[in-house]
Amino acid sequence: MAIAKRKKKFFDVEIPLINKITQLQAYELKELDKKFIKYDLTRILRGKNMMLQLRVVVDEDKATTTPKGIRLIPSSLRRMIRKGTNYIEDSFSTNCKDAQIRIKPFLIARKKVSRAVRKTLRQEAKNWLGDYVKNKPHKDVFSDIIGNRLQKPLSLKLKKIYPLALCEIRMLKIEKLKEQEKLKVTLEKVKKKEEKVEETKKAEEKPKEKVEKAEEKPKEENKEEEKKK
Repeated sequence: MAIAKRKKKFFDVEIPLINKITQLQAYELKELDKKFIKYDLTRILRGKNMMLQLRVVVDEDKATTTPKGIRLIPSSLRRMIRKGTNYIEDSFSTNCKDAQIRIKPFLIARKKVSRAVRKTLRQEAKNWLGDYVKNKPHKDVFSDIIGNRLQKPLSLKLKKIYPLALCEIRMLKIEKLKEQEKLKVTLEKVKKKEEKVEETKKAEEKPKEKVEKAEEKPKEENKEEEKKK
């Protein structure tokens, strides 16, 4: 008898961030849990080459995704840089409402500028972005980048220092979720408590052993005396 081969099926996976549904192949829906996928946003953003990284979360019979990172494709950035201009980039870690994130802004000045101007633009962008994201959940920050709601006000702010040809977020990724940190802290506390309980038990057992040994010694002495008699 020939054994029937298992065939992979297509399962619907929701992407709430952009209100889309994609399909992934697997033998069972559970296999997709905690998998990372990439979604090309070029069509949605009308030509802007941007890649979205997502993590699949399976809950019972439903598969959804949470954003883990977003980045501009390097080849598209190279096409934007023209001769006789300067580009300014930075990379820094900051905290939003529910996560620690890393942001990499990318700016192109209209003409070549001095090092002092580049430094001022870099510092101003860092300060503005830190204030912008600190009270927002990470999903809202991703949504604002996709909808250009973050880049536009940043560009208007920086243009007061020097005119810009481009103001973009080259990359955004999640480094740590605050929920995960809380879980780690609670687990560490539980471990410490368990260790303390074990130490107290050992400390209580030691005096009992000493008492038992002390009781055994006179018994042995009495037996030796009886043997001599």
